[in-house]
Amino acid sequence: MTINQDVAFEAEVARHYRRNFIVNALDLSVFMGGYAFMSASSVLPVFASRLTSSPLVIGLVAALPVVGWLLPQVFTAPWVERLPRKKPFVVLSSLFGERLSIIVLALLVWQTSALGPRLTLTLFLIVLTWHSFGAGIVATAWQDMIAKVIPVRARGRFFGLSFFGGSALGLAAAAAATVILARYPFPTNFAICFTITAVCLVISFLCLMATREPARYDPRPPQSVRAYGRGLLLLLQQDANYRRYLLSRLAWGWGTMGTGFIAVYAARRFQLPDQVAGTFTGILVASQMATNLVLGELADRRGHKLILEIATLGGVGAMALAFFGSAPWWFHLSFALLGISLGGNSLSGLSITMEFSTPESRPTYIGLANTIYGIGTFIGPLLAGWIAGWVGYPPLFALSLVGCILTFIILHWWVQEPRHLGGAERSRPLAR
Repeated sequence: MTINQDVAFEAEVARHYRRNFIVNALDLSVFMGGYAFMSASSVLPVFASRLTSSPLVIGLVAALPVVGWLLPQVFTAPWVERLPRKKPFVVLSSLFGERLSIIVLALLVWQTSALGPRLTLTLFLIVLTWHSFGAGIVATAWQDMIAKVIPVRARGRFFGLSFFGGSALGLAAAAAATVILARYPFPTNFAICFTITAVCLVISFLCLMATREPARYDPRPPQSVRAYGRGLLLLLQQDANYRRYLLSRLAWGWGTMGTGFIAVYAARRFQLPDQVAGTFTGILVASQMATNLVLGELADRRGHKLILEIATLGGVGAMALAFFGSAPWWFHLSFALLGISLGGNSLSGLSITMEFSTPESRPTYIGLANTIYGIGTFIGPLLAGWIAGWVGYPPLFALSLVGCILTFIILHWWVQEPRHLGGAERSRPLAR
């Protein structure tokens, strides 16, 4: 972009800043609140455990929402970079990928008794895969759109307040889910929860559509797929700090491989009823809410690497408690620390990647980081399911604990805060 075009772009961002902050915060908050009714860390694994006893399948169910969101991102990045406006693609792919699929999922669960457990589980996995990868297709464009309309020095506040709002709604959702799961028989209890999720995703979609995104044109000539692939290899060779950060994300995928099994292990070990999934979700969401409220402003002042370190220490504590836990309250505390871990990772895992590059290359940096993280997150839960079936859950939690400790070591001693390294993205002014 020329200097005049850049000035005009920044002026347009500033003009719509407040509106975009509000509508996108509402979109993210309502989306998160609705998702609490089908939490991948508690509700989905417990639902799957009512259809199968296979740890491998339960691990796959816990992993799919995260893996599907992460893996496709680098493959959409080169096309996203060429789009002057990301919103049209975000709206269409979000509607037919991640939103419509949840409506189908809810309708499917209502038919569980008629279909039987085996067919229900098969169709459930198919639709959950559609939803998860549909979300992944839109993810890079959505993140780049947010980075365009929310300046760098406001992103910690934006994600902090958005996740706080989402956690507050999620806390109410978890309380409601606990009542629903206890009051209604299976599968009606889970069908109601998934239906509420679908309604919330429709509401959040209306907020997303209200975004006003200015156009920004990429002056670079289009690249072939082969040239883009060579560029990725060159990027990894030249940007050592980014490369080390990617290594920390792989280690974090290892560290979190046991999270989807904590609720299932506790429920089976202590013979807890279905509604414990709602209780665990409530603790998880309440902890995330407190984390996001505190850490958003801290991230804007001190950078996102510190927040990721705090999140990693939360993961260390969560896995240690799951490994040593000898009573149900140990697992309640484990979910509280897991909330700190997931909250901090969501807040700063999204934001820090936006700061490694210039705006023109941002989709590639975002997509590559999330896809590499997705590879680790995909392999981890599948390996976790095999380990749980072979030697049991406690050794699995011990291995996850080692992964969390390794992640902290890499982040703390080997990765530099990208904001302190300077660059075009870091110098962008805060719109008022």
